[in-house]
Amino acid sequence: MKITSENLDNMGLVAGMCDEIGLVDIIDQACGNQATNKNLTFGEAVKCMILNGLGFVGRTLYLYSEYFEDKPVDLLVRPDLESKQINDNVLGRTLDKLFTVGVSDLFTKVALRAVKKLEIEVKSLHLDATSFHVDGEYNNLLGQDESRIQLVQGYSRDHRPELNQVVLQMITSNQGNIPLFMQAASGNTCDKTAFAEIVEAHTKSFQEAVGNRYLVGDSALYTPKTLSHFAKLKTLFVTRVPSTISEVGEWIAKANHSEMIDLGDGYLAQEKRSDYGGVEQRWVLLFSKEAYKRETKTLEKKIRKESEKEIKSFEKLKKEIFSCQGDAQKQLEKWEKKLRYIELYESEIVPITKYSSVGRPKKGAEKNLITYQIQGSVAISLKHKKHLEKSKGFFVLSTNDLDTKKLKTEEVLSTYKSQQSVERGFRFLKSPDFLISSFFLKKPERIEALLMVMTLCLLIYAAIEYKVRKKLKEFGEHFMDQKKRPSQNPTTRWVFFCFLGLHLVSINGKRREVTNLRSRHQTILRCLGPHYEKFYYATLW
Repeated sequence: MKITSENLDNMGLVAGMCDEIGLVDIIDQACGNQATNKNLTFGEAVKCMILNGLGFVGRTLYLYSEYFEDKPVDLLVRPDLESKQINDNVLGRTLDKLFTVGVSDLFTKVALRAVKKLEIEVKSLHLDATSFHVDGEYNNLLGQDESRIQLVQGYSRDHRPELNQVVLQMITSNQGNIPLFMQAASGNTCDKTAFAEIVEAHTKSFQEAVGNRYLVGDSALYTPKTLSHFAKLKTLFVTRVPSTISEVGEWIAKANHSEMIDLGDGYLAQEKRSDYGGVEQRWVLLFSKEAYKRETKTLEKKIRKESEKEIKSFEKLKKEIFSCQGDAQKQLEKWEKKLRYIELYESEIVPITKYSSVGRPKKGAEKNLITYQIQGSVAISLKHKKHLEKSKGFFVLSTNDLDTKKLKTEEVLSTYKSQQSVERGFRFLKSPDFLISSFFLKKPERIEALLMVMTLCLLIYAAIEYKVRKKLKEFGEHFMDQKKRPSQNPTTRWVFFCFLGLHLVSINGKRREVTNLRSRHQTILRCLGPHYEKFYYATLW
């Protein structure tokens, strides 16, 4: 009797969501029926990449066959499939095909199908961008001028400015944090310019597809050009106003807490109208107590560090010798104008007499050469410190929804705070546990396609989390969290972790059952339904 086992773990959940939203069929329809080899279609190859990407093992492309050696790929992907058929050549050709078809449009087709299947209501869409650094040399088979992205240096969110990079632009839904749009861009792409183009090209189509009311973004979205697009398209927005705009700084400087309304949760607010960029809009000045604590703490560190530098520069100035009092006074005034964090007290220009000759003076010689030095005391400027602290904790939001009944002040804030959905997505994609943190591919075209696959992983991850939480509430079920407390809002990461250790046991080559399946696993499978149960229950095979 021969007993063998294969690791199923959380792979059934990933495969189940891929099947529920019809991911393989959508990709095969777009890429054509031609298979990458006799057993694997382009859609199935993408499904394999997602299974690997959400396995949290950080394997690079040439290790895919090895990754699937202990996985039941014939159950997860298609019958009679062997792990050796999932090789780097197959996956490389798949990435090339995805690029040829167009990754952004194909991704959106999959995303919109997921939103429809999960019955997600979208109130707002959230736009943002991040960058990934790339290692090594890259060859562009299409020619430098024809490539859709260029791997060049630019502003690095990874704090690796010495490396070339690629930018990922993404739009997510407020409910479910589902990515609905992704687009790769060159490493030196300017967010302000790119966001204006995205608004002009895609805003209307998304409104028709998902019925969102608002488009939300950070200050890069707030430019005269983008505002004009919103006005032309008659689209509503909620965005942060850049603090570099002089009117913002003036408003914050005059702000008085007693004149602001309390929104609760540590927020105060005040509104006014603005026509910045020629667009009529509401500006909402907000003060956050938590942000104030955080920012003043950071300010304290900065003041301490910068004041030490200024004190050292004064000590150096005191050692300088001037030939006349006027020169010393000019240098002191020039130095004092540069001060930001300390103040000068009791300063004076002191005459210093010394011997006119060098070396040991002769007996009876007198000091007859007069020079001048600066003396005085310095201290941290409390006045300037209070001035800097006064502006902390404030920020300004803007919306062109002028109906205060449909969008109240507190709803402007809550809508903007949903921007965290896209930021959480970027944190997921940059996680060291994820598929690839630095790219090791030979062509920019494949990197662009791989960004799509990575964002598909995020889509599947977010979709599973949304459905698990929704169904737990509908069924009145609970799932124990890390502290053994009943919860209806588990993260997908925690659910995946709990599914580790599930093995598919076979006796003499004939499958019997999944081992270690417990009540907590059954709770999740019961909530998710048949698409997922089929991978874990022998009676459904």
